[in-house]
Amino acid sequence: MPGYGPDERALFEDDATKLYEEICQRGGIASADYRIVEGGELRPAFDLLVEMGLVSYDSEQEGWVADDPMGVQSRVVSPLSQQAAKLLSESSQWSSAFSNLAATWRRSPQSAVRGPFTYLRDAAIDSYLSQLLAECEEEMLTAQPQAGRDPRALAKAALRDIELLERGATMRTLYQHSARRSSVTHKYVAAVSARGAEVRTLDEFFNRMIVVDRRVAVIPNKEEFGVAVAIREPAVVAYLVDVFERSWERARPFTNRETSLLKDIAAEQRAMTMRMLIEGHSDPVSAKRLGVSPRTYAGYVADLKTEYDAETRFQLGYTMGRMGVSGREDVLVEGDNDEPTE
Repeated sequence: MPGYGPDERALFEDDATKLYEEICQRGGIASADYRIVEGGELRPAFDLLVEMGLVSYDSEQEGWVADDPMGVQSRVVSPLSQQAAKLLSESSQWSSAFSNLAATWRRSPQSAVRGPFTYLRDAAIDSYLSQLLAECEEEMLTAQPQAGRDPRALAKAALRDIELLERGATMRTLYQHSARRSSVTHKYVAAVSARGAEVRTLDEFFNRMIVVDRRVAVIPNKEEFGVAVAIREPAVVAYLVDVFERSWERARPFTNRETSLLKDIAAEQRAMTMRMLIEGHSDPVSAKRLGVSPRTYAGYVADLKTEYDAETRFQLGYTMGRMGVSGREDVLVEGDNDEPTE
């Protein structure tokens, strides 16, 4: 039986199906029916039914009658399914072959000739990251400022990251404290933590960053929205890893829900709100730095106005500055037996 494509399927779904139903209902169709004779409007549909074996000639009736479609279905669909399976297998093998080439290229001297920085735009960013993480062999470090990531994007990231972890690579992720309020983020953290990932949160604002095997780092391009920079310069990558490690040491475990820790986190966010006010940052900038919505930040400021008996935001910043409040007092938490810092 010949193969059938989209054109034949469209003809089958429209005219051929209707003609077959009519033949079934009427018990047959005459050979001389003007619609199926050479040049008739239904001749292409009729020819398709004959070719597929859905109608056959009955000499006694001198016309065409319908046949059982079940046997025809298997003869038509099975070859297509087999062809699809072969195409998927071939596609997977081609993808694997190119993955090996990409890994070879990234480690070759020629790649360095093109420069240690690659600028990625829009859709090319996700494509590059997917390929890069597929090559990850030992470790992935990620910094994800702000909560409220797209649930669909986070679900996709969870599948990708779980695959990485199940290959035996390690993963550490930094969020801001505000991520603890996101139910979507909690689900993501639970999924990757169950596979061995470590997640912590920090009060301070930081830029998004991904480092793979301490050889490639991807960061946003500050000058142009929708552009990322892939960095392969060893000295720069090592510097970014050091920044990450220092932040990691000060961060709090995401899965720790002890009351004392939550109080510490609240104190850190309060202290950072104070610093934003004293330094004179605008509300939108301050909210972004804390990784919270403008409405949540306004609530933080309102609480401080009440505490310091201030009516305006400017008056609050001035009052705290006059009282010698720096916004760093609450960072040291009582009862931790911290050693004095230099």
